[in-house]
Amino acid sequence: MALHLYNTATRSKELFTLPEGQSAVRLYCCGPTVYHFAHIGNLRTYIFEDSLRRVLEYYGYAVNHVVNITDVGHLTSDGDDGDDKMEKGAARTGKSVWEVADFYTEAFMKDWKALNIIEPSIWCKATDHIQEQIALVQKLEEKGYTYRTSDGIYFDSAKFPRYPDFAHLDVENLQQGSRVDMGEKRTVTDFALWKFSPENQKRAMEWDSPWGIGFPGWHIECSAMAMHHLGSTLDIHCGGSDHVRVHHTNEIAQSECATGKPFSRFWLHGEFLRMGSDKMSKSAGEFLTVSLLMEKGFNPLDYRLFALTSHYRNYLNFTWEALESAREGFKNLHKKTDALIGKAGKIESERAQQWQNKFKEAIGDDLNMPKALGILNGVLKDDLADCEKAALVLDFDLVLGLCLDHPRKDYASKKDVVDASKVEELISLRATARASKNWAESDRLRDELKLMNVTIKDGPEGTTWST
Repeated sequence: MALHLYNTATRSKELFTLPEGQSAVRLYCCGPTVYHFAHIGNLRTYIFEDSLRRVLEYYGYAVNHVVNITDVGHLTSDGDDGDDKMEKGAARTGKSVWEVADFYTEAFMKDWKALNIIEPSIWCKATDHIQEQIALVQKLEEKGYTYRTSDGIYFDSAKFPRYPDFAHLDVENLQQGSRVDMGEKRTVTDFALWKFSPENQKRAMEWDSPWGIGFPGWHIECSAMAMHHLGSTLDIHCGGSDHVRVHHTNEIAQSECATGKPFSRFWLHGEFLRMGSDKMSKSAGEFLTVSLLMEKGFNPLDYRLFALTSHYRNYLNFTWEALESAREGFKNLHKKTDALIGKAGKIESERAQQWQNKFKEAIGDDLNMPKALGILNGVLKDDLADCEKAALVLDFDLVLGLCLDHPRKDYASKKDVVDASKVEELISLRATARASKNWAESDRLRDELKLMNVTIKDGPEGTTWST
């Protein structure tokens, strides 16, 4: 059975095969910016990418999988301005930017493991690849694709006529209707490759370069690291749907202008997790983490199952009721699969092979995980011998990643065991910080309370709290 994937570049499903003579799939996935905890919306994307990796391997492909860690500060607005996220994280926590990066990288790795996501072949940190980024900017400069302004080296998007194609951009209307302060940019779609550090101000993260002391632009790291580890042309590049219009469009422009070759044959993008009508976002100030789900008594794999119930290209609406429904469904699933642990034999009968083929057909149709879950439930209702049922469960779980070869693990809710005296102490410290206008410390204390599953509300009579 053939594997078909939806390619954002062509807006269609395409047959996936490897180029002749190539031994492994070259897969690059945009990783986290480690200035804060990853929220479950971010992690939905990594679950989708894990499904892709598992499906490729189920279809017999070796996968060279690279994920980046953005541990360097960038000005990440579309206009190449705004806050440096790493410095913002340092101000919020009272740590150095390097400590912030280490702390949130470790937290991210714990979430990754808790969700049973397969380790990539290579984790690559942006701060370990500054020279590769500088070299890529130099190559673009030598080829005439850059210009210099008072604050940095910029990519001249007008010199790449195919720039609008990937995201189907109307550049003329963008230019006319732009509300972004363009500064010295020639076109609204131009973007920074290297930014100069402000005069008479030392940044927490900055490096020497042929253009002076500064730091890389938002987009250059992914191109530099992807091509360093995987070569000029990738097989698949993944990320969230919000990367299409700016980040991935800019990656394509700078990479293809540097090499003269296609940057990636396939582009796959996961859609947002929504709370109500809004996507989950750190910038909104309120977001959910894996540790919070665990504190509320959920197994992280309850969330993995919840994510698999919707196709990765569809919006997924999060509510606590929906997650509770996924948990109950997962418990019922385990009642059936736990009874099969240790009983697996061979998949030999014609009916068992038919189930296996149906499963492979579903996952090969652009990773149709909801349909795959339905096929698993169909197997468990069938009157197949337990040895074949158990074998099919293990076979399917190579893709689903639900750890069905182990009994379910439940987590006790911590809602009723919050240390009230500790909460009151932190609220008192936060009140002192607010009174002295130490907003960074106030925010840090709010985050600490949030990790304890405590919600605070400020009112005219003071601060109240609840769990």
